[in-house]
Amino acid sequence: MTTLALISIIVTAAALFGWLSVRVCRLPITIGTMLLTVISSVMMIGLENTFPGVHAWAVTLVGRIRFEDLILHGLLGLLLFAGAFLLDLVYLSREKLSVGLLSVIGTLLSTAAIAFVMHWTLPLFGIAAPWIECLFFGALISPTDPVAVLEMLHRVGVPKNIQAQLAGESLFNDGIGAVLFLAVLEASRGAAPSVGHIGVLLLVKSGGGLLLGVALAWIASELMRRVEAYQIEILLTLSLALGGYALAETLRLSAPLEAVAAGLALRRFNMNHAHAEIAHESLDRFWRVVDEVQNAVLFVLLGFEVLVIPFTRRTFESGGLAIVSVIVVRVLVVLLVLGLVRMLQRGHKSSLLTLSWGGLRGGLSIALALSVPDLQSHTWILGTTYLVVVFSVVLQGGTLDLFLKRVGRFGVGEG
Repeated sequence: MTTLALISIIVTAAALFGWLSVRVCRLPITIGTMLLTVISSVMMIGLENTFPGVHAWAVTLVGRIRFEDLILHGLLGLLLFAGAFLLDLVYLSREKLSVGLLSVIGTLLSTAAIAFVMHWTLPLFGIAAPWIECLFFGALISPTDPVAVLEMLHRVGVPKNIQAQLAGESLFNDGIGAVLFLAVLEASRGAAPSVGHIGVLLLVKSGGGLLLGVALAWIASELMRRVEAYQIEILLTLSLALGGYALAETLRLSAPLEAVAAGLALRRFNMNHAHAEIAHESLDRFWRVVDEVQNAVLFVLLGFEVLVIPFTRRTFESGGLAIVSVIVVRVLVVLLVLGLVRMLQRGHKSSLLTLSWGGLRGGLSIALALSVPDLQSHTWILGTTYLVVVFSVVLQGGTLDLFLKRVGRFGVGEG
């Protein structure tokens, strides 16, 4: 099968399932496409004996997709840049304290807490869980991904300050989670990093990525305002999103944070230029389309992963345990961080329920799980991660609309 045929099948599946999501299921495109893809994949597994050729073809198809490379070194840069570029900077600026604490302190606490819980509870199910494996799992499952629920947040009227908290946290904690994952990776190779080493790693890689993104965004913005052709301006933003991410990877800086910084900084620099200099509407329209199309394709790919992940009884046991652990840890971490924010910023408004239930896990978690070295020796990590992501996107994301409507009058947007 050619690469063009492979891309055609994935895009066609995204289009068909997206149509069914909107027309029949009445679900947001991202949630509906993943749900329908998972159902289709499970049906193919169930019909393996009846139609072995179809199942074998599907497995071969999915096996050709290098998911970790596609996400970590492809889609992630564009997704993060688009999300950051389209974010409301006014509300993000107001929520910088809560976003900073949630993305840094929250991610660190979540990683440690989830690793601790999994290390002490997995043996109860007969699963060996060394500290290094649990730290891998904690680091890859802690970053949140609210992309699938932003449409619902707008629809049910959640205040923009909470939207900024949830979206801002997810954009920044992807980079923090990736750096933590690299620190655990070093430890797995025998170089046990100290707390100071991890701190320096976070500072250098994260700070370097942020500075690089801002510098490249300034250059792109200056070039954009010197040309009166929206097509060139779009190409410049694409080069910034793709080239900046690739350069950060080459320099061994935090590429996710570079993409976030580039998107935010470009929006801020462009705000200084009049509409006659920058084609603001064309740029926004283009990146909204790119963002939505990428997300539809991404969640179709997530659904197809069912075909190649080995599931056993213990996988479902560890997955159930992880789902409960991740939700409980999320609630406790958000509660602690919001308490700290209110101590430092009197009168701050937020919603524990919205931030807790809306803290979804997504493609980055699975991509990092596939990047765990010697994965065959850590079989529980991939299956468990996948079950957490499916529960998070389909059930949490799918019920968020109803959930927020029910609890909204009891304090969504309040402190």
